[in-house]
Amino acid sequence: MIRDARPEDAPAIAEIYNDAVRNLAAIWTDTLTDAAERAEWIVERQAAGFPVIVTERDGRVLGYASYGTFRAKDGYDLTVEHSVYVHSDARGRGLGTPMLEWVIEHARAAGKHVMIGAIDGQNAGSIALHARLGFEAVGTLPQVGKKFGRWLDLTLMQLRLDDRPAP
Repeated sequence: MIRDARPEDAPAIAEIYNDAVRNLAAIWTDTLTDAAERAEWIVERQAAGFPVIVTERDGRVLGYASYGTFRAKDGYDLTVEHSVYVHSDARGRGLGTPMLEWVIEHARAAGKHVMIGAIDGQNAGSIALHARLGFEAVGTLPQVGKKFGRWLDLTLMQLRLDDRPAP
């Protein structure tokens, strides 16, 4: 079941986030978070009109997704960047696809024009998922990040959400 996140989901979201920080090159930081910060993040993001959703099965949060501002200047206000994360013991079970589809449809309904995925260049699974859903690789920024003692490339993937000729 996909539903809107609630502040009480914050401990599960923090657990998923922190696992990604510790073990994946998906989040380019070594700084962990806690439930209080994630609860505040949920409230602030939703108050700004951006979704935060969770996938729940048998009362357990197994993943979350959101999108938000791509860049802070108003010229980018029709472009958003998304995130999708799945609990370590639920990866590979197809939970990311419906969450990404959900945020895509939400962004379309909100009148957004472009959605960006900023992906670790070695994350073939995420790149393939985005390609299946219509995202195009539009560039790779070599060695712009670092984690686990190595340089990271950032692959940018873009999905045009509508075909309007002008904003």
